[in-house]
Amino acid sequence: MDKVVATAPAAVADVPDGASLAVGGFGLSGVPSVLIQALYERGVGGLGVVSNNCGAMETGLAVLLAAGRIARVTGSYIGANKEFARQYLAGELEVELIPQGTLAERLRAGGAGIPAFYTPAGVGTQVAEGGLPWRYDGSGGVALASPPKEVREFDGVEYVLERAIRTDFALVRAAKGDRHGNLVFNRSARNFNPLAAMAGRITVAEVEELVEPGEIDPDAVHVPGVFVQRVVPLTPEQAADKKIERRTVSASSARGTVNG
Repeated sequence: MDKVVATAPAAVADVPDGASLAVGGFGLSGVPSVLIQALYERGVGGLGVVSNNCGAMETGLAVLLAAGRIARVTGSYIGANKEFARQYLAGELEVELIPQGTLAERLRAGGAGIPAFYTPAGVGTQVAEGGLPWRYDGSGGVALASPPKEVREFDGVEYVLERAIRTDFALVRAAKGDRHGNLVFNRSARNFNPLAAMAGRITVAEVEELVEPGEIDPDAVHVPGVFVQRVVPLTPEQAADKKIERRTVSASSARGTVNG
């Protein structure tokens, strides 16, 4: 029952080239950056990544992306990641962009053992009809396009069939975890982490604080240990290393004035 692995390199030592990974995080919040760095240092490549986005500010998955280690991305947001856009348009990267809620449910369904589900999101668009460019040919043409999906009507409303997602491995970051793999996430860092943890056949969690079984209130558990196979405790320095994607501050007011 003790799922603790001493180091991140040991926890990802069996991730092979070409593996599929579900990765938690949203922007720079809740990103399993230590595990991603361990994968980078191993030199693993040809990875198929399922994540909301593919890193930012040379952090998180952007480390693997810049090194050319990612072959395919299933996600919902490119954002300001210029290298992601460059590789996609140059035909170096296969990308399946899907609605964000659909991505969340595809991961959850995979973890729950549900093979597919119907959703109204995407009906009447290329999401359902096919033709979205998954890979460009580098010259502006489409080398591979998305296939059409089944559409059915229920109670007078059309829905598109979406397949669940299961991956070989999942990488997540939690604020707290115990030796049995029960995890707790802190506020917005919860984002896609529980869903990614459910979708992985082997889920590895880096935790900022490792506690003993029984120290986490069962009602406070966000991901039960049944979904987690390995727990990596972070050092205080690793736990404190949290970058800010966009820092916004207000100008200080002159002495004696009131803003309002």
